[in-house]
Amino acid sequence: MIVAFTDDNRHEFGVEPIVRALSGTVARIVVSSYYAFKKRELSARARRDQALMVVIQEVYGANYSCYGVRKVWKAINCREQVFVSTRVMKYTKL
Repeated sequence: MIVAFTDDNRHEFGVEPIVRALSGTVARIVVSSYYAFKKRELSARARRDQALMVVIQEVYGANYSCYGVRKVWKAINCREQVFVSTRVMKYTKL
């Protein structure tokens, strides 16, 4: 969340001033930690979640964008033979 905030505002203020302003709060971060987080590769779970998001959008679009979360979940888990958790379904905002 801190990294996302910094990314959103870094073009206006810069990374170092944002980190300096956050140092007196609970949301403190070190500049090197920010850059280390940005260089880190996505985890296996995050990569799988991104792939599942594509499948969810395909199933949703193939059904005329009428299916709700439960029907999309059932279609993917039963017909597509791919297990999708409810955690991933929350991020789709169907």
